[in-house]
Amino acid sequence: MTAEKRQKPVRNLILILGDQLNLDNPALEGFDATQDCILMVECAGEAAHVWSHKARIVLFLSAMRHFYDCLATQYPCGLQGIYSRYLKLGEHEFDSLKAAWAKHIDALKPQKVIICEPGEYRLEQDLIALCQEKSVQLVIRDDTHFMCSKADFKHWASDGKSGSKKELRMEFFYRQMRQKFNVLMDGKNPVGGVWNYDAENRKTFGKLGPQNVPKAPKVNIDAVTQQVIDLVEQLFPNHPGSLSHFIWPVTRMQALKFLDDFIANKLAGFGVHQDAMWQENDAKISPYLWHSLLATSLNLKLLNPREVIAAAVLAYKKNQLPLASVEGFIRQILGWREFIRGVYWLDMPQMANGNHYQHTRQLPRWYWSADTHMNCMKQTIKQTMQHGYAHHIQRLMVTGMFGILAEINPREVEAWYLAVYVDAVEWVELPNVAGMALYANGGRFTSKPYVASGAYIKRMSNYCSNCRYKPELKTGTLACPTTTLYWNFLIKHYATFARNPRTALMVKNVQRFSAEEVAAIQAQSLQLLSKLDDL
Repeated sequence: MTAEKRQKPVRNLILILGDQLNLDNPALEGFDATQDCILMVECAGEAAHVWSHKARIVLFLSAMRHFYDCLATQYPCGLQGIYSRYLKLGEHEFDSLKAAWAKHIDALKPQKVIICEPGEYRLEQDLIALCQEKSVQLVIRDDTHFMCSKADFKHWASDGKSGSKKELRMEFFYRQMRQKFNVLMDGKNPVGGVWNYDAENRKTFGKLGPQNVPKAPKVNIDAVTQQVIDLVEQLFPNHPGSLSHFIWPVTRMQALKFLDDFIANKLAGFGVHQDAMWQENDAKISPYLWHSLLATSLNLKLLNPREVIAAAVLAYKKNQLPLASVEGFIRQILGWREFIRGVYWLDMPQMANGNHYQHTRQLPRWYWSADTHMNCMKQTIKQTMQHGYAHHIQRLMVTGMFGILAEINPREVEAWYLAVYVDAVEWVELPNVAGMALYANGGRFTSKPYVASGAYIKRMSNYCSNCRYKPELKTGTLACPTTTLYWNFLIKHYATFARNPRTALMVKNVQRFSAEEVAAIQAQSLQLLSKLDDL
């Protein structure tokens, strides 16, 4: 900053984070290019906070650079003039966002620091502490991207007496959101007479496998993205993941292209097979199957959930698409996405420390390499490392389920998920992993742990046909580790499961085991748990 620039007064220092790339960002409301400063910072510390997948780093940095260029067309005077600035990796000395913010507060001496609600508790707390230290007013504006504010969710979650409901259930929240925003409603009733078609959306591909899978849209790797790819390869050579398959939208126009493609080519077939998995034996089969690939664009705010929902509803009405598919897709956005964000902010920071089962084992090394004989894990992790992507059942019922059955420390599993998936932002990643996959929060918003034997994976995929282990075997050299550890888990927590109506039927099978069978399962489990790296 030159002396001339330092002499000019600054009214507001406006901070924009890497997942706040929308022109209607509330932090920009009232922006005056003659007296306000917009600051965006690329920071190596954010890429190293967890050992981030290269594709995740490229996505954030490229999208940020494209967004700042877009802002420059909106406010050319401010962004090319006195104050506003974009700090690129390798071109500044700051090792953290907090350090960059502190330097600019000291140099510019703004009357206010303004930001839209961060998507991560850590960053929010850093900024609050910094502004208190610097004695500068901090204004955190509600994130209007979301359809349910933090305050509204807290009100919904409160019973007005004790301050919180006994049970937080997405289904009831989802129904209220459907009614509030008049989505797929027929007066006061849901279109079709049923709120939730999830039971119709759990079919397998069968022996023939997925048929006529649409190809994923192609994204143009422009000069900006290519520069970022080269930079990431240079600065983060040892980080996990490949950049050979980078397909993710980094601009709003690209995100809209993905939305249009999903609505036109995938939405009709999305629902019925959304839980199914398939090994990529055929190069013609897209690893993304019928999934939308819109999570990255929604989480970076290149797309607004309202426009995504509206596009799905319009297609349903105009093209008479299957209601089960449309409802299932909308439920993920209007229901689950909004619900998970509400739970995150309601339960932080306790959520980040939850460890209901007191699991302490280390994450196996092959979570980073896919070098395991368990084919379901090998295929899911291999896909994750190649694409930075796996769909919700691969995350929940393969890598996540193994985490709870193998008694892995939740902190290590949570960090892995935040690192390896391109759509990972903590507000969505942490509750999904801690609450859904690991039951680390003790069932705060789920009625039971999501666990199953290898038979579930066999039913929903072709993974088991290419595996050395047999999902139907509980003990012996060919026994599936998932199956063995599943029965060990039920035996270990039998009393708790027997009292839960949702799991009582599961553990009844344990009663059929002889004492010898129980002992054999426990002995083999101890052996497996002692050498997780060798599975």
